[in-house]
Amino acid sequence: MFHISTRSPSREELLNLVEEYGYVPLEPPQGIDLFAEIERLKREKNAILLAHYYQDADIQDIADFIGDSLGLSQKAAETDAEIIVFAGVHFMAETAKILNPTKKVLIPDLNAGCSLSDSCPPESFAAFKAQHPDHKVVSYINTSAAIKAMSDVIVTSSNAVPIVKALPSDWKIIFAPDKNLGQYVMKKTGRDMILWDGVCMVHTIFSYQKVLQMKRQYPEAELIAHPECEPAVLEQADFIGSTTALLNYVVKSPKKQFIVATESGILHQMRKAAPDKELIQAPAEYSCSCNTCPHMKLNTLEKIYNALLYEMPEVTLPPELIEAARRPIERMLEMSRELGLISKG
Repeated sequence: MFHISTRSPSREELLNLVEEYGYVPLEPPQGIDLFAEIERLKREKNAILLAHYYQDADIQDIADFIGDSLGLSQKAAETDAEIIVFAGVHFMAETAKILNPTKKVLIPDLNAGCSLSDSCPPESFAAFKAQHPDHKVVSYINTSAAIKAMSDVIVTSSNAVPIVKALPSDWKIIFAPDKNLGQYVMKKTGRDMILWDGVCMVHTIFSYQKVLQMKRQYPEAELIAHPECEPAVLEQADFIGSTTALLNYVVKSPKKQFIVATESGILHQMRKAAPDKELIQAPAEYSCSCNTCPHMKLNTLEKIYNALLYEMPEVTLPPELIEAARRPIERMLEMSRELGLISKG
Protein backbone atom coordinates (compact mmCIF):
# COMPACT_ATOMS: atom_id res chain seq x y z
CA MET A 1 0.00 0.00 0.00
CA PHE A 2 1.44 3.35 -1.08
CA HIS A 3 -0.02 6.80 -0.44
CA ILE A 4 0.44 9.85 -2.66
CA SER A 5 2.00 12.73 -0.72
CA THR A 6 1.63 16.33 -1.96
CA ARG A 7 4.23 17.68 0.49
CA SER A 8 7.35 16.54 2.27
CA PRO A 9 6.34 14.75 5.47
CA SER A 10 8.04 15.61 8.74
CA ARG A 11 10.32 13.11 10.46
CA GLU A 12 7.69 12.56 13.15
CA GLU A 13 5.06 11.82 10.49
CA LEU A 14 7.42 9.39 8.78
CA LEU A 15 8.18 7.61 12.04
CA ASN A 16 4.45 7.27 12.69
CA LEU A 17 3.94 5.79 9.22
CA VAL A 18 6.79 3.31 9.72
CA GLU A 19 5.36 2.31 13.10
CA GLU A 20 1.96 1.70 11.49
CA TYR A 21 3.03 -0.01 8.27
CA GLY A 22 6.59 -1.25 8.88
CA TYR A 23 7.88 0.74 5.89
CA VAL A 24 7.52 4.21 4.34
CA PRO A 25 4.21 3.86 2.43
CA LEU A 26 4.63 6.90 0.16
CA GLU A 27 4.30 6.74 -3.62
CA PRO A 28 7.56 7.74 -5.36
CA PRO A 29 7.23 10.69 -7.78
CA GLN A 30 5.36 9.66 -10.91
CA GLY A 31 7.49 8.78 -13.91
CA ILE A 32 10.87 8.56 -12.16
CA ASP A 33 13.39 5.88 -13.08
CA LEU A 34 13.69 3.94 -9.83
CA PHE A 35 16.91 2.25 -10.92
CA ALA A 36 18.57 5.60 -11.69
CA GLU A 37 17.24 7.27 -8.54
CA ILE A 38 18.39 4.45 -6.28
CA GLU A 39 21.85 4.63 -7.85
CA ARG A 40 21.91 8.42 -7.35
CA LEU A 41 20.89 8.17 -3.71
CA LYS A 42 23.52 5.48 -3.08
CA ARG A 43 26.23 7.73 -4.49
CA GLU A 44 25.07 10.86 -2.66
CA LYS A 45 24.73 9.12 0.70
CA ASN A 46 27.68 6.72 0.46
CA ALA A 47 25.28 3.82 0.79
CA ILE A 48 25.59 0.18 -0.23
CA LEU A 49 22.71 -2.12 -1.16
CA LEU A 50 23.15 -5.73 -0.08
CA ALA A 51 20.66 -8.28 -1.43
CA HIS A 52 20.03 -11.95 -0.77
CA TYR A 53 19.68 -14.40 -3.63
CA TYR A 54 16.00 -14.81 -2.76
CA GLN A 55 15.11 -11.23 -3.70
CA ASP A 56 13.19 -10.38 -6.88
CA ALA A 57 15.29 -10.14 -10.04
CA ASP A 58 15.10 -6.33 -10.24
CA ILE A 59 16.52 -5.98 -6.74
CA GLN A 60 19.30 -8.47 -7.46
CA ASP A 61 20.22 -6.53 -10.59
CA ILE A 62 20.57 -3.18 -8.80
CA ALA A 63 22.35 -4.51 -5.69
CA ASP A 64 26.01 -3.76 -5.03
CA PHE A 65 26.49 -7.26 -3.70
CA ILE A 66 24.33 -10.38 -3.98
CA GLY A 67 25.00 -13.41 -1.83
CA ASP A 68 23.95 -15.99 0.71
CA SER A 69 24.16 -15.45 4.46
CA LEU A 70 27.91 -16.07 4.70
CA GLY A 71 28.81 -13.80 1.80
CA LEU A 72 26.49 -11.05 3.02
CA SER A 73 27.91 -11.26 6.54
CA GLN A 74 31.43 -10.92 5.20
CA LYS A 75 30.48 -7.97 2.98
CA ALA A 76 28.67 -6.26 5.86
CA ALA A 77 31.78 -6.64 8.03
CA GLU A 78 34.06 -5.19 5.35
CA THR A 79 32.09 -2.29 3.89
CA ASP A 80 33.24 1.33 4.13
CA ALA A 81 29.78 2.66 3.31
CA GLU A 82 28.12 4.94 5.84
CA ILE A 83 24.66 3.49 5.18
CA ILE A 84 23.82 -0.18 4.60
CA VAL A 85 20.49 -0.98 2.95
CA PHE A 86 19.71 -4.65 3.43
CA ALA A 87 17.30 -6.21 0.95
CA GLY A 88 16.72 -9.44 2.79
CA VAL A 89 14.96 -10.31 6.02
CA HIS A 90 15.18 -8.81 9.47
CA PHE A 91 17.80 -11.10 11.03
CA MET A 92 20.16 -10.29 8.14
CA ALA A 93 19.83 -6.54 8.72
CA GLU A 94 20.37 -7.17 12.45
CA THR A 95 23.58 -9.03 11.61
CA ALA A 96 24.78 -6.07 9.54
CA LYS A 97 24.06 -3.75 12.49
CA ILE A 98 25.86 -6.04 14.92
CA LEU A 99 28.95 -5.95 12.70
CA ASN A 100 28.63 -2.19 12.06
CA PRO A 101 27.28 -0.65 15.28
CA THR A 102 28.27 2.91 14.32
CA LYS A 103 26.71 2.78 10.84
CA LYS A 104 23.11 3.32 9.81
CA VAL A 105 21.48 0.06 8.73
CA LEU A 106 18.19 0.27 6.84
CA ILE A 107 15.72 -2.44 5.86
CA PRO A 108 13.09 -1.63 3.23
CA ASP A 109 10.28 -3.37 5.15
CA LEU A 110 10.38 -4.28 8.84
CA ASN A 111 7.71 -6.92 8.15
CA ALA A 112 10.27 -9.02 6.29
CA GLY A 113 10.73 -11.60 9.00
CA CYS A 114 11.79 -15.25 8.87
CA SER A 115 9.74 -18.33 9.77
CA LEU A 116 12.89 -20.15 10.89
CA SER A 117 14.00 -17.32 13.16
CA ASP A 118 10.46 -17.02 14.53
CA SER A 119 10.47 -20.74 15.36
CA CYS A 120 13.10 -20.06 18.06
CA PRO A 121 11.71 -17.53 20.58
CA PRO A 122 14.47 -16.19 22.87
CA GLU A 123 12.59 -16.90 26.12
CA SER A 124 11.88 -20.52 25.14
CA PHE A 125 15.42 -21.08 23.93
CA ALA A 126 16.90 -19.63 27.11
CA ALA A 127 14.90 -22.16 29.13
CA PHE A 128 15.98 -24.96 26.77
CA LYS A 129 19.62 -23.94 27.07
CA ALA A 130 19.33 -23.85 30.89
CA GLN A 131 18.35 -27.53 30.80
CA HIS A 132 21.76 -28.34 29.26
CA PRO A 133 24.24 -26.18 31.20
CA ASP A 134 27.27 -28.17 30.05
CA HIS A 135 26.51 -27.65 26.33
CA LYS A 136 27.85 -25.08 23.89
CA VAL A 137 25.43 -23.43 21.49
CA VAL A 138 25.99 -23.48 17.74
CA SER A 139 23.35 -21.32 16.09
CA TYR A 140 22.44 -21.00 12.45
CA ILE A 141 22.66 -17.39 11.33
CA ASN A 142 18.89 -17.44 10.61
CA THR A 143 18.14 -16.35 14.18
CA SER A 144 17.41 -13.16 16.06
CA ALA A 145 20.13 -11.09 17.71
CA ALA A 146 18.90 -12.39 21.07
CA ILE A 147 19.59 -16.02 20.05
CA LYS A 148 22.99 -15.06 18.66
CA ALA A 149 23.83 -13.45 22.01
CA MET A 150 23.18 -16.83 23.70
CA SER A 151 25.43 -18.66 21.24
CA ASP A 152 29.09 -19.68 21.26
CA VAL A 153 29.51 -19.70 17.49
CA ILE A 154 27.28 -18.87 14.52
CA VAL A 155 27.21 -20.91 11.30
CA THR A 156 25.64 -20.62 7.86
CA SER A 157 24.63 -23.37 5.48
CA SER A 158 27.93 -22.70 3.65
CA ASN A 159 30.19 -23.32 6.64
CA ALA A 160 28.18 -25.34 9.17
CA VAL A 161 29.81 -28.68 8.36
CA PRO A 162 33.48 -27.56 8.38
CA ILE A 163 33.01 -25.35 11.45
CA VAL A 164 31.31 -28.08 13.49
CA LYS A 165 34.04 -30.50 12.39
CA ALA A 166 36.66 -28.05 13.63
CA LEU A 167 35.12 -27.46 17.06
CA PRO A 168 36.82 -29.11 20.07
CA SER A 169 35.88 -32.78 20.29
CA ASP A 170 34.88 -32.45 23.95
CA TRP A 171 32.21 -29.84 23.18
CA LYS A 172 28.68 -30.99 23.85
CA ILE A 173 26.60 -29.09 21.33
CA ILE A 174 23.11 -27.65 21.07
CA PHE A 175 22.32 -26.80 17.45
CA ALA A 176 19.59 -24.27 16.73
CA PRO A 177 17.19 -23.56 15.20
CA ASP A 178 16.92 -25.64 11.99
CA LYS A 179 16.57 -29.33 12.79
CA ASN A 180 16.96 -30.39 9.13
CA LEU A 181 20.27 -28.57 8.77
CA GLY A 182 21.27 -29.95 12.18
CA GLN A 183 20.53 -33.52 11.09
CA TYR A 184 22.51 -32.97 7.90
CA VAL A 185 25.48 -31.60 9.85
CA MET A 186 25.35 -34.54 12.26
CA LYS A 187 25.38 -36.97 9.33
CA LYS A 188 28.31 -35.24 7.63
CA THR A 189 30.44 -34.72 10.77
CA GLY A 190 29.54 -37.64 13.00
CA ARG A 191 29.02 -35.19 15.87
CA ASP A 192 26.14 -35.88 18.23
CA MET A 193 24.10 -32.73 18.85
CA ILE A 194 20.91 -31.77 20.61
CA LEU A 195 18.64 -30.14 18.04
CA TRP A 196 16.15 -27.34 18.52
CA ASP A 197 12.88 -28.20 16.73
CA GLY A 198 12.73 -25.44 14.12
CA VAL A 199 12.26 -25.43 10.34
CA CYS A 200 12.14 -23.08 7.35
CA MET A 201 8.65 -22.87 5.84
CA VAL A 202 10.06 -22.57 2.30
CA HIS A 203 12.31 -25.61 2.41
CA THR A 204 10.02 -28.00 4.26
CA ILE A 205 7.11 -27.91 1.81
CA PHE A 206 8.95 -29.62 -1.03
CA SER A 207 7.06 -32.83 -1.70
CA TYR A 208 9.05 -36.05 -1.52
CA GLN A 209 6.57 -37.90 -3.75
CA LYS A 210 6.37 -35.06 -6.29
CA VAL A 211 10.16 -34.83 -6.39
CA LEU A 212 10.36 -38.56 -7.15
CA GLN A 213 7.76 -38.11 -9.89
CA MET A 214 9.73 -35.21 -11.34
CA LYS A 215 12.95 -37.25 -11.33
CA ARG A 216 11.13 -39.91 -13.34
CA GLN A 217 9.80 -37.22 -15.70
CA TYR A 218 13.30 -35.78 -16.19
CA PRO A 219 15.64 -38.79 -15.94
CA GLU A 220 18.67 -36.79 -17.12
CA ALA A 221 18.18 -34.02 -14.55
CA GLU A 222 20.13 -33.78 -11.30
CA LEU A 223 18.28 -32.89 -8.11
CA ILE A 224 20.14 -30.20 -6.17
CA ALA A 225 18.86 -29.23 -2.72
CA HIS A 226 19.47 -26.87 0.17
CA PRO A 227 20.27 -28.67 3.47
CA GLU A 228 17.22 -27.05 5.13
CA CYS A 229 15.04 -29.44 3.10
CA GLU A 230 13.48 -32.49 4.74
CA PRO A 231 15.77 -35.55 5.05
CA ALA A 232 13.61 -37.59 2.64
CA VAL A 233 14.22 -35.00 -0.10
CA LEU A 234 17.93 -34.73 0.72
CA GLU A 235 18.30 -38.51 0.39
CA GLN A 236 17.21 -38.22 -3.25
CA ALA A 237 19.53 -35.28 -4.03
CA ASP A 238 22.53 -35.56 -6.32
CA PHE A 239 24.07 -32.49 -4.67
CA ILE A 240 23.35 -30.70 -1.38
CA GLY A 241 24.69 -27.25 -0.63
CA SER A 242 24.15 -23.65 0.38
CA THR A 243 22.53 -21.22 -2.04
CA THR A 244 25.93 -20.14 -3.37
CA ALA A 245 27.11 -23.75 -3.62
CA LEU A 246 24.00 -24.67 -5.63
CA LEU A 247 24.66 -21.76 -8.00
CA ASN A 248 28.31 -22.76 -8.47
CA TYR A 249 27.35 -26.39 -9.01
CA VAL A 250 24.95 -25.53 -11.83
CA VAL A 251 27.61 -23.39 -13.51
CA LYS A 252 30.37 -26.02 -13.30
CA SER A 253 28.41 -29.24 -13.82
CA PRO A 254 28.48 -30.84 -17.29
CA LYS A 255 24.81 -31.71 -16.81
CA LYS A 256 22.22 -29.65 -18.67
CA GLN A 257 19.09 -30.19 -16.54
CA PHE A 258 18.59 -29.48 -12.83
CA ILE A 259 15.67 -29.85 -10.45
CA VAL A 260 16.24 -27.09 -7.90
CA ALA A 261 14.96 -27.57 -4.34
CA THR A 262 15.39 -24.15 -2.75
CA GLU A 263 13.76 -20.71 -2.93
CA SER A 264 12.99 -19.69 -6.50
CA GLY A 265 14.88 -16.37 -6.34
CA ILE A 266 18.22 -18.10 -6.97
CA LEU A 267 17.01 -19.20 -10.42
CA HIS A 268 17.59 -15.65 -11.71
CA GLN A 269 21.33 -15.81 -10.95
CA MET A 270 21.54 -19.39 -12.21
CA ARG A 271 20.01 -18.38 -15.55
CA LYS A 272 22.36 -15.42 -15.85
CA ALA A 273 25.44 -17.50 -15.01
CA ALA A 274 24.43 -20.61 -16.99
CA PRO A 275 22.01 -19.62 -19.75
CA ASP A 276 22.48 -22.96 -21.50
CA LYS A 277 21.15 -24.97 -18.53
CA GLU A 278 17.50 -25.96 -18.00
CA LEU A 279 16.29 -25.25 -14.46
CA ILE A 280 13.18 -26.90 -13.06
CA GLN A 281 11.76 -25.68 -9.75
CA ALA A 282 11.12 -28.59 -7.37
CA PRO A 283 7.40 -28.94 -6.59
CA ALA A 284 5.83 -28.11 -3.24
CA GLU A 285 3.31 -30.31 -1.47
CA TYR A 286 0.25 -28.07 -1.46
CA SER A 287 0.98 -25.29 -3.95
CA CYS A 288 2.30 -24.62 -7.42
CA SER A 289 5.86 -25.56 -8.25
CA CYS A 290 7.09 -21.96 -7.76
CA ASN A 291 8.33 -21.99 -4.18
CA THR A 292 8.96 -18.47 -2.88
CA CYS A 293 9.63 -16.91 0.52
CA PRO A 294 6.82 -14.41 1.21
CA HIS A 295 9.03 -12.50 3.65
CA MET A 296 11.85 -11.98 1.15
CA LYS A 297 9.39 -10.81 -1.48
CA LEU A 298 8.08 -7.98 0.72
CA ASN A 299 11.03 -5.88 -0.41
CA THR A 300 10.40 -3.83 -3.57
CA LEU A 301 12.22 -1.18 -5.57
CA GLU A 302 9.76 1.42 -4.26
CA LYS A 303 10.51 0.51 -0.66
CA ILE A 304 14.26 0.54 -1.30
CA TYR A 305 13.97 4.01 -2.87
CA ASN A 306 12.00 5.31 0.11
CA ALA A 307 14.39 3.70 2.60
CA LEU A 308 17.31 5.50 0.97
CA LEU A 309 15.43 8.80 0.53
CA TYR A 310 14.06 9.01 4.08
CA GLU A 311 16.71 6.81 5.77
CA MET A 312 14.15 4.61 7.45
CA PRO A 313 13.13 2.08 8.67
CA GLU A 314 16.37 1.88 10.62
CA VAL A 315 17.50 -1.23 12.47
CA THR A 316 18.60 -0.41 16.02
CA LEU A 317 19.77 -2.69 18.82
CA PRO A 318 20.88 -2.07 22.42
CA PRO A 319 24.70 -1.78 22.70
CA GLU A 320 24.95 -4.66 25.18
CA LEU A 321 23.01 -6.94 22.82
CA ILE A 322 25.23 -5.93 19.90
CA GLU A 323 28.36 -6.76 21.91
CA ALA A 324 27.06 -10.15 23.06
CA ALA A 325 25.84 -11.13 19.57
CA ARG A 326 28.97 -9.87 17.81
CA ARG A 327 31.38 -12.32 19.49
CA PRO A 328 29.93 -15.57 18.03
CA ILE A 329 29.56 -13.95 14.59
CA GLU A 330 33.18 -12.82 14.61
CA ARG A 331 34.19 -16.31 15.76
CA MET A 332 32.39 -17.70 12.70
CA LEU A 333 34.15 -15.26 10.37
CA GLU A 334 37.55 -15.97 11.93
CA MET A 335 37.06 -19.76 11.72
CA SER A 336 35.86 -19.37 8.13
CA ARG A 337 39.08 -17.52 7.28
CA GLU A 338 41.22 -20.11 9.06
CA LEU A 339 39.43 -22.93 7.22
CA GLY A 340 39.89 -21.18 3.89
CA LEU A 341 36.17 -20.68 3.36
CA ILE A 342 36.48 -16.92 2.89
CA SER A 343 39.40 -14.68 1.99
CA LYS A 344 41.72 -13.34 4.69
CA GLY A 345 41.85 -9.90 3.11
